[in-house]
Amino acid sequence: MPTQAKDAAIAEITSRFQDSSAAVLTEYRGLTVAQLSQLRRSLGAGSSYAVVKNTLTKRAADSVGHTDLAPLLSGPTAIAFIAGDPVEAAKAIRDFAKANPALVVKGGVVEGRTVDAAEVTRLADVESREVLLAKLAGAMKGNLTKAAGLFQAPLSQVARLAEALKEKKPAGDAPEAAEAPEAAADDTAAAPTTPDTDADAATAASDD
Repeated sequence: MPTQAKDAAIAEITSRFQDSSAAVLTEYRGLTVAQLSQLRRSLGAGSSYAVVKNTLTKRAADSVGHTDLAPLLSGPTAIAFIAGDPVEAAKAIRDFAKANPALVVKGGVVEGRTVDAAEVTRLADVESREVLLAKLAGAMKGNLTKAAGLFQAPLSQVARLAEALKEKKPAGDAPEAAEAPEAAADDTAAAPTTPDTDADAATAASDD
């Protein structure tokens, strides 16, 4: 691949890492074009599933601080770049992998933190952001200021607060007021909407 094309590919992968709420690395060997298309659709609008070259992906990951992804970049690799709720995407990938064992989850990045395959599976078992927020808003008993803070909180903070409330709440009593996380910017960012074509996904090979 010419140097200019390599640089463009690295820049594209780097941008996807930066703009996505999560990125899940998988091995896709044995999946058909139709199955790859089904997986893409299940990830939701704005998300993509792209076959990547490991050496170029490593350089892109290094440039955004994900050097610990290097051990996952071996063999045929495709990455699901998620735009939206990482929990819903993890559920979609888990369900697809159950029906199509050829898909192997290697790990990935969620909210800027590198996770292994087991953590992706655990994420899929978490209730959706909307469900958690609804429960927490109810627990606040109409305290709109704290509820508003929760609606701006990253998913990881919401999950931790949910566990804290569950542990602290005595049987039959109302929970004590909990400290709401400070309002933060949306934890989801629109990923590029130019996923690889089915032909590319079916024919692209790893450079390992």
